[in-house]
Amino acid sequence: MPPCDLAGRGVLVTRPAGQADELCRLIEAAGGRAVRLPTIAIEPALEPQPLAARLAEPWDLMYFVSRNAVEQALALMPDGRWSNVAQVAAVGRGTALALAAAGRAPDLVPNERYESEALLAMPELAAMQDRRVLIVRGDGGRAIFAETLAARGAEVRFAEVYRRVRPAFDPAPLLARWSEAVALTLATSDEVLLNLVEMLGPDGREPLLATPLVVIAERTEQTARGLGFVTVKVAAKAEDGAIVQALCDLNGQD
Repeated sequence: MPPCDLAGRGVLVTRPAGQADELCRLIEAAGGRAVRLPTIAIEPALEPQPLAARLAEPWDLMYFVSRNAVEQALALMPDGRWSNVAQVAAVGRGTALALAAAGRAPDLVPNERYESEALLAMPELAAMQDRRVLIVRGDGGRAIFAETLAARGAEVRFAEVYRRVRPAFDPAPLLARWSEAVALTLATSDEVLLNLVEMLGPDGREPLLATPLVVIAERTEQTARGLGFVTVKVAAKAEDGAIVQALCDLNGQD
């Protein structure tokens, strides 16, 4: 890999507030300046009791779609072991680490791209006839995992243990110093990206689209290009180190 040097450039970090610390640390270790702008706030579900009951049921597979899903499920079931669950799956490294810290390391985690499609390609999920699957997630979200497993014969249910809220934000102060404050930005999901566009408003659209962007999935790259982003790079993995390396690669193209 080429040396990772952000050379004092400002990087707009759009992750939720509680999940940005390590990424910001790595950006600053690479010589960059982390500019925090959380585009999603995580709130607990409005009716937790039915969710706790659902989590306590026996399941053949419990699939956690994010670290937020793990943390909010733990708030509902503090022992974190889910003893009635035969297998636990996680979509990415951060989610897997959160599960391991809670006392139940996942049985299934993709090795390369941390996406539902990579998990669905694992041989352990090929035969799902009559298996009970619980998807632990926030409100809404992608349907591909549920639809695919249902097509393979599984009984699929959801536990939507948190809500994603777009924070209130006045973009004027940031936009007034955009050219000197922000040289690069990143988005770890379509929702993060779309919220960012909305939060910056009409006045922020042109400078944002001209700012090089790092994403962690090809589908988000497609969304970004559809919005009009000029320069988009997909990180090699959905990990903080790979995101920072992608930022450095873009910085080196100037």
